Amino acid sequence: MNSTSDFSIKSWILVEKDSHFPIQNLPFGIFKTENLKARVGVAIGSKVLDLAALHDAGFLNHLNLEPTIFHTDYLNALIELGKEKANSIRNSIFHLLDAENKLLQNNTEFVKKNFYNQTDVQMLMPIKVGDYTDFYSSIEHATNVGIMFRDPANALLPNWKHLPVAYHGRASSIVVSGTPIVRPKGQTKTDDQSIPSFGPSKQLDFELELAFITYPGKPLGHSISTEEAMNYIFGMVLFNDWSARDIQKWEYIPLGPFLGKNFGSSISAWVVMMEALAPFQIEGPRQEPEVLPYLKYDGNYNYDIQLDVFLQPENGEKTKISSSNYKYMYWNLCQQLAHHTINGCNINAGDMMASGTISGPTPSSYGSMLELAWKGTKPISLNDGNTRKFIEDHDTISISGFAEKDGVRIGFGEVVGEIKPVID
Repeated sequence: MNSTSDFSIKSWILVEKDSHFPIQNLPFGIFKTENLKARVGVAIGSKVLDLAALHDAGFLNHLNLEPTIFHTDYLNALIELGKEKANSIRNSIFHLLDAENKLLQNNTEFVKKNFYNQTDVQMLMPIKVGDYTDFYSSIEHATNVGIMFRDPANALLPNWKHLPVAYHGRASSIVVSGTPIVRPKGQTKTDDQSIPSFGPSKQLDFELELAFITYPGKPLGHSISTEEAMNYIFGMVLFNDWSARDIQKWEYIPLGPFLGKNFGSSISAWVVMMEALAPFQIEGPRQEPEVLPYLKYDGNYNYDIQLDVFLQPENGEKTKISSSNYKYMYWNLCQQLAHHTINGCNINAGDMMASGTISGPTPSSYGSMLELAWKGTKPISLNDGNTRKFIEDHDTISISGFAEKDGVRIGFGEVVGEIKPVID
């Protein structure tokens, strides 16, 4: 067993019960303070370790890294180093934080100056996203949408069980948790209208997703197989793919989502490496009919990650409105990457591949308001007695995600976003 997956190992940094950030996690992010410019940090318990300071102090000299590797606005330079080097960095930090290792913990002056409370730092966008792809890989979500908008007897389109359906989205509007999202405006057309109208979206929605981030890929013209895929995946973030359903409904035929999606997507600030999630790999669903050879795979590449969604009105009480799990995905991330590159498409360090809405088999596990309120016909009840069909101005949506085993949680923290009124 890799020592970083040994749940019996403890850190000399206090990690509270139910923390998402034990020593077995060590996710990477970008932070700054009033006195520090943006730099790379690692989460441990309620603290952030300044990796720029750690490297400058010589604790990582054995890795022969560039002096500026952690003095940076994004994680892309670290990701460019590739899987082996990135894992060496994480492993070195793990051993420095191990309760049995006195090297760093006895340096009280360094510890006092370079471990920050997470509440005292500002978390920034961790990745400079070059390209962004959104998949559509939950069979429950795809079936629900098909029932609502097409023939219920043929909810899935003919290609759905043969390939991981996806579209290329807009990278520039992906923002870090805590960034407000402005209600979009655009064209909409109801079934009883003869021509479209223009105005703010009246059917604003969230989509519960996870996204993986890639290492540098192969040259243009070469494919990544399912067997190779994990060598090209750095880590994952929580992902909220905000969606304007009324705009989307009118525009998506024949080329798919556009303005209904590209006004904003939110991600969690901490990137959890795949090695931290490895203990939570489980068998995926049976795929029938049999997939083509390039989509076949060996091993378990679904992940048991609990996902909860909360809605909080302005000055109101927070209500859990969905409880789902990443294990429900029909197409796994290895298949997604293999299909993405099968035609020779090249990927780059920092590309982001979102899962698509993650819905489970029961109504309480649906991953969007569209499904939870069933296209507005079954409003959901909030704890304060109010109801929602879709998201209203000043509502805040927060998504939390973690995997758990033997009393240890490996989590992402949260991705949070408040809806602001439309800008004229």
